[in-house]
Amino acid sequence: MYAKPDSTTMTARVARAGDAMDAALKSLSYPTADGDAARGLNGMRNDNAPVSAPIPVPAPTPLPVRPVEVAPQPASAQRVPDAIGMARPSREEAEAAVRTLLRWAGDDPNREGLIDTPARVVKAYGQLFGGYSQDADALLERVFEEVEGYSDVVLVRDIPFYSHCEHHMVPFMGLAHIAYYPTKGVVGLSKLARVVDTFARRLQTQETMTAQIADVIESILKPRGVAVMVEAEHLCMAMRGVQKAGVSTITTQFKGVFKDDANEQVRFLTLVRNKG
Repeated sequence: MYAKPDSTTMTARVARAGDAMDAALKSLSYPTADGDAARGLNGMRNDNAPVSAPIPVPAPTPLPVRPVEVAPQPASAQRVPDAIGMARPSREEAEAAVRTLLRWAGDDPNREGLIDTPARVVKAYGQLFGGYSQDADALLERVFEEVEGYSDVVLVRDIPFYSHCEHHMVPFMGLAHIAYYPTKGVVGLSKLARVVDTFARRLQTQETMTAQIADVIESILKPRGVAVMVEAEHLCMAMRGVQKAGVSTITTQFKGVFKDDANEQVRFLTLVRNKG
């Protein structure tokens, strides 16, 4: 006859059965996430858990960027100096500076003949150096295209100008001659004279002014060629230093067909000099 085990015996049997089941499960081998074999449940892979090594995601291919072509600019193409954007002194400060120069020269700025000189000098400077506030590019924007197919040279010669040497702030003056071969049209003749004045009414060197005139005509009008000649007398050479009056300085700048063809240069110089 079967005897019913007591509770202590049943508990011991259940414990032994659990130990046997656990030992059997631990004896199994499961692949891990990194591919190695590990013994027991601790190494079993859980497909719902993140793996140790992330799945590589390819980087997005950048869209091609088309480079913007910018034509190189010569140094003389800076047609309005950066310094013009700086804070300008007041009129009172400018007049005080003139009085200081008068005292330094050895005179009395408070005497009758000089009492109003600082104000007059500041007013005159506003006109003598008015080129800093003018835009040479804008002067050439109006082009006349109805020229009945004209494509030969256009020459404006003997344009008088007055400028100031940037080294001593002493005047130099003379004549400018400009020629160009039009392509899309011609510009008003007076505009070329205004371009000369725009650059002349700044502190300048004759060489820089010549290059600036040619550069702005080439960049705005896009002609087949540009020729500029400037001849001037510098008072910084006549009044001080070597003190040689009547000396003339000539500078030229050729672009396009004038630069490439010596015959065009000869034609330009002949037209400038032939005043008969």
